[in-house]
Amino acid sequence: MNQKLANAKALYLEGIRDGNAREAVTKYTGSRYTQHSTGVRDGVEGFVEFFEPFIKRNPSRDIQIVRSFVDGQYVFIHAYQDINNGEAKWVTTDFFDTDSNDKIIEHWDVIAAYSDTTPSGHTTVDGETAIKDLDKTEENKAIVRQLIKDGLMRGGNPVNLPKYISSEKYIQHNKDVADGLENFQKLASMPNRPLNYEEIVLLVGQGNFVATLCKSNWNDGKVNQDNAQVDIFRLEDGKVVEHWDNIEPVPENDVNSGKF
Repeated sequence: MNQKLANAKALYLEGIRDGNAREAVTKYTGSRYTQHSTGVRDGVEGFVEFFEPFIKRNPSRDIQIVRSFVDGQYVFIHAYQDINNGEAKWVTTDFFDTDSNDKIIEHWDVIAAYSDTTPSGHTTVDGETAIKDLDKTEENKAIVRQLIKDGLMRGGNPVNLPKYISSEKYIQHNKDVADGLENFQKLASMPNRPLNYEEIVLLVGQGNFVATLCKSNWNDGKVNQDNAQVDIFRLEDGKVVEHWDNIEPVPENDVNSGKF
C-alpha cells in the first residue's frame, strides 16, 4: 500500500476507531498539522482534545473506509461511520496533504448523515470501488473540472452537462436524486436554482475516480447558506457514470483556519 495512504488510513482507524488518538496523531502527522475540520484546533493537541472526549462518549465506533486513493501529495478517503451501534451514522469525506516523508500536514473534511436509501434504491456509500484506467487520471480530472465550471458554477449552463455525464448510465447516490442524467439536469436547470458552486478548492483523482472540494452556496429564498461541498465522480470512456456527494455548512467562526 502507498505509504501516504497507509498513514491516512491509520490515523482514522488507529486514532479514532481503535481509540489511540494521541499515539496515532503523533505517529502519522508531520512538523505541522493544519486542520480544517469543524471544531478541531490545529496540531496534535487540537486532535487529542477533540477526539479523546469523543472516544470516551462513544465506546462503539465502527469505521469502514469505503473508497480511497492517492494523487501526488494528496490522499482522499470516503468513509462510513456507525457510532454506538446505530445511534448515529455518518459519511465522511477527507482530503489529506502530506510532506516529503509521507506524513500528514493538512486535513480537510466534509461530514454528513448517512442514508440507507435513495430514490433509485442505493445508499449514500455503496457502488463501485475498484480503481482502474490509471492512464486516464489527468484526462478524467480535466473532465470533472470542466463539468463543474461549465455546468454547476454560478453562471454555468446546465445544457453543457451531457458533454461530461453519460446519458446512458448515471448512478446517483445523493439521497434526494434518482439515477439518470435527465433527473440531475432537470434540477440543475431550475430557474434561480438554489445550489451554485463558487470555487473549486481541491480536485484530486486516480484513474477512474475524481474527488472535489468546492465552495458552494444554497439559497432557496428562505435559507442562504455557504457550504463545503465534496463530490466523488466515477468515469468511464470520458463520461461520469456514478456520483456521490457530501455537504456541510461553513461555520461563521471556528477554532481553526476554517473549512478551506
